[in-house]
Amino acid sequence: MAENVIRASEVARKTNETDIKLALAVDGSGTAKIETDVPFLNHMLDLFTKHGQFDLAVEAQGDVDIDDHHTVEDIGICLGQTLREALGDKRGIKRYASVFVPMDDALAQVIIDISNRPAFEYRAQYPSQQVGSFQVELVHEFLWKLALEARINLHVIVHYGVNTHHMIEAVFKALGRALDEATSIDPRVQGVPSTKGVL
Repeated sequence: MAENVIRASEVARKTNETDIKLALAVDGSGTAKIETDVPFLNHMLDLFTKHGQFDLAVEAQGDVDIDDHHTVEDIGICLGQTLREALGDKRGIKRYASVFVPMDDALAQVIIDISNRPAFEYRAQYPSQQVGSFQVELVHEFLWKLALEARINLHVIVHYGVNTHHMIEAVFKALGRALDEATSIDPRVQGVPSTKGVL
């Protein structure tokens, strides 16, 4: 990859349910500017950005008077779209990553293959179904839409934990670190890291 290539993208998505502007720089410094109607997601995206060393800006309003579903889902869609676009032809990337992250009582693992084939596996059992007003099932929705739109293999395993907040926090930290590793440039990789010659 040429040194002057900027791996960044932005997207605007407006529907009857949400209005979102999202910008992602893969090679960032961990700077997050997150403004959504879902406070817990703001916190998780801030962690994801910091631990992945991305730059991420999100402005999102949605029909949270109904619930947080559409907003969380559509932010996952937008993040996946910008990630896929920012990586371009994926020349020189490491492609794979497997990262464990502890958070006090919790341990999460995220495994990624930037394969251009969307797949999502999720193994997590949480003690509670809500953190504050946030519905825990929306973590699945966010991650699945991210994997689908980014066209990556994403496997998430929460090995254990007793505090639901800590368990989800470990997932988002591990997601950031795994994406950072998988998208990083390996000087030993010539071209695209696939025997097919394309990803």
